[in-house]
Amino acid sequence: MDGGTLPGVGVEEDAADRVICHVDMDCFYASCERLRRPELRGEPVVVGMGYEPGDTIGAVATASYEARAFGVGSAMPISEALDRMPRRVDVESGDRNAPDPVETGHYVPVDLDFYKEVAADVKAVLHDCADVVREVSVDEAYLDVTDRTAWAVVGDPDDPATSAAAGPTDARTLAEGYARHIKERIAREVGVPASVGVAPNMSTAKVASDADKPDGLVVVPPGAVREFLAPLPTAELHGVGPVTEERLAERGIETAGDLARADPEALSDAFGERGRELWARARGEDDREVTPTGLPKSLSRESSLSATDDGEKKRETVRALAADVARRARERGCRYRTIGIKVIEPPYAVNTRAKSLPGPVDDPAVVEDVALDLLTEFADARVRKLGVRVSKLDFGGGDQATLGGFEAEGGAGDARTDPGSRTATREPPGSTLADWAEGAAMDSTDGEATDGSEDPDARAFDREEPAEGQASLGEWAEDA
Repeated sequence: MDGGTLPGVGVEEDAADRVICHVDMDCFYASCERLRRPELRGEPVVVGMGYEPGDTIGAVATASYEARAFGVGSAMPISEALDRMPRRVDVESGDRNAPDPVETGHYVPVDLDFYKEVAADVKAVLHDCADVVREVSVDEAYLDVTDRTAWAVVGDPDDPATSAAAGPTDARTLAEGYARHIKERIAREVGVPASVGVAPNMSTAKVASDADKPDGLVVVPPGAVREFLAPLPTAELHGVGPVTEERLAERGIETAGDLARADPEALSDAFGERGRELWARARGEDDREVTPTGLPKSLSRESSLSATDDGEKKRETVRALAADVARRARERGCRYRTIGIKVIEPPYAVNTRAKSLPGPVDDPAVVEDVALDLLTEFADARVRKLGVRVSKLDFGGGDQATLGGFEAEGGAGDARTDPGSRTATREPPGSTLADWAEGAAMDSTDGEATDGSEDPDARAFDREEPAEGQASLGEWAEDA
């Protein structure tokens, strides 16, 4: 089921209770590197700069959970990271003083272009699974899926199915099933893990997504929010950083339950408006709506296949994908200037091709014709997944371009010249430390830093309280 409403969901079933998902990509940069280098799975991985001989400065962009076990953290100076976890390639088997290989890890350079491409694929899944998506940073987003699912329990209300998710509920709900559907689509279609928190409001959903990492699913249904939050340290609450945590502890407030029982007026005196906001969130009260961060920059649809070189099967798949993407564009009232395809050859060689018009169009026949034309380059290729994308979207009026106006975007040849290409043989990235570290502000995400594009409510709460983080790509944009 792609993007539909779960069977059995009706407007009469808990329609007043919002269902909010917070999707947090686990160690996103490291997960991206494992996508193209499967041998890194389960290994300690640090993504960063400055670890090559002769380098004098550098820092960790993100560290996998295995690397964090060595004490390596995001934004740590690379020299300190190397002291805590030596680089695997530096270990010489003949040197009796060399560290044991099990005490070493892998260091790989930052490749922002590649991470943008993976993030764009995640974004496509999220927008297909929810009508309202707020993209917070490269590795997290809020989804309002109230119109897609509900808090109704599965099975007999007197003897409901047992929940398979972490959290305070024993009964499985339709909301749990839909959140698992989102997680599985990301894993299946993109190949990276995500942790998802499900709750009736944004702040609790974010806390829930952090509560069972990596690759976790935590469900907090209405009526169980305060029970879920009460035992958590205040640092786990959305908007509480180290400084606020310390100031609360000075007042004897160490858990969310303590904060919920505190005098809101005293908190307002001590922390200003933020004090009452934190008090409300500790009580599970958060009436903010999930608001989109902007119009989509592209629409796409992909389909996995049993690896095949059958030309007609490939063309049939592309026709269906092109029709679906064109339909979705028309439903959203947008036209498009660029049409592209994605072709994935086993095991994971990703190729993209695209052509652009001098002006926007809304024409399903054009999408099909161009997609099929681009596919001819792969007539003899064995493929395991195909995709069609329209981008450079235009939500305004104006004259349409014609098919004869198409020109190759970045050339129709080598995928490495195509800005949208993700291949297994891409040239070495040109990223520098400054590309991701300049002006980085930290958000309390999955230990990954941002450049200030995180939730503005979190910034308002804790501007003075940076936490660990991963560099941001600004937004989950695939065709900026």
